[in-house]
Amino acid sequence: MSQPQSESAWNTEAPWGITDRVRRRLEATAREVAADWDLVLGPQFAMAKYSFAAPAGEDAVLKIPPDEDDLADHEADALRFWDGDGAVRLLRHDPERRALLIERARPGTDASAVPEDEAIAAAISVGRRIWRAPPPDHAYRTIRGWVDRWLPADQTHELGPLARRTFAAMDVVTRVVVHADFHHFNLLRHGERWVAIDPKPALGEPEFDIPPFLWNPFGGAPSTRARTESRIRAFADAGLDGDKIRAWAIVRGVCDGLPLTSSGVEGGPQLRVVRELL
Repeated sequence: MSQPQSESAWNTEAPWGITDRVRRRLEATAREVAADWDLVLGPQFAMAKYSFAAPAGEDAVLKIPPDEDDLADHEADALRFWDGDGAVRLLRHDPERRALLIERARPGTDASAVPEDEAIAAAISVGRRIWRAPPPDHAYRTIRGWVDRWLPADQTHELGPLARRTFAAMDVVTRVVVHADFHHFNLLRHGERWVAIDPKPALGEPEFDIPPFLWNPFGGAPSTRARTESRIRAFADAGLDGDKIRAWAIVRGVCDGLPLTSSGVEGGPQLRVVRELL
């Protein structure tokens, strides 16, 4: 008799994120950790769709990523490496229970709430601080491995072959820790500075981090060719390679924009940005 397939941890339609089953499991772990660490938990953050995250007192947040999210396996390593410079500080970590106690950004306003120029300046400021070479004994996966994992087969979509050719022609450098989920909602104001949260860290190059910023903020005004090009120019003026940003936007846009919705509609902003760059 064949064994039943394991139930997915992820919602495949809106509201996206983890399923209620997984959320209940993570909440139980969080309650256990809070009791062990003498923490008082507040209600879960509404924006925390892919993990458990809730205030732990006034100045900390308890976060429990699900086991199924292996891209978060080295989140604690990255936060420890950055040590509060460009990202929230890691205060305590239990690797067995995947529990992270992290500094809470105050006031915590994200970059989607500020004007375009300020949001770009925030991203550049944070990027310059976190894009650093790690110690030799690091355990981060590379962005080459990321592409190998997520680039769809050519027959999946008409843009698949373009993304594959683009990646094959790139001179990819893997020398610094990148955030890999670098966008408005993961950039928070903390006092007078901006910091990153929720990294999916990998070893790569700064330009790899920019595409998610191009197609965010989700739920806001849709991107336009003019806005996308203006953002790329701003990052290029800050010292990044504009052509490489475009190449990564094509590769990551196809990786992140597929599969299509169940109705087969190209509704996500990622493929929209890809088409703006053609």
